[in-house]
Amino acid sequence: MGLTKSEIFTDEQNSLASLFKALAHPARIAILQHIINQQACICNDLVEELGLAQATISQHLKELKSIGIIKGSTEGKSICYCIDELVWGEIQKKLNAFFDQEVKITQCCT
Repeated sequence: MGLTKSEIFTDEQNSLASLFKALAHPARIAILQHIINQQACICNDLVEELGLAQATISQHLKELKSIGIIKGSTEGKSICYCIDELVWGEIQKKLNAFFDQEVKITQCCT
């Protein structure tokens, strides 16, 4: 059996790709910004705040949870979400390392 496409890349490359994929939707960025701006766990106000359907919000929350950037706890019938500060810091490190790479172009293709 042959290699899957992800197996030909490093763990770091696959990890970054998964991260970028999870962050690649404006609704997910808006969700993260809202949680950060609240400086607390948020429960049911995302639908009102973003104007998206509950099912859509749930799908975006699932994607953000899949990379661990948010975590949820159940309070009664609600699930409250907050940023996982440890994972947030790890993601910052990964993105900084990626974008801090020095780019030297000796020839240009114009």
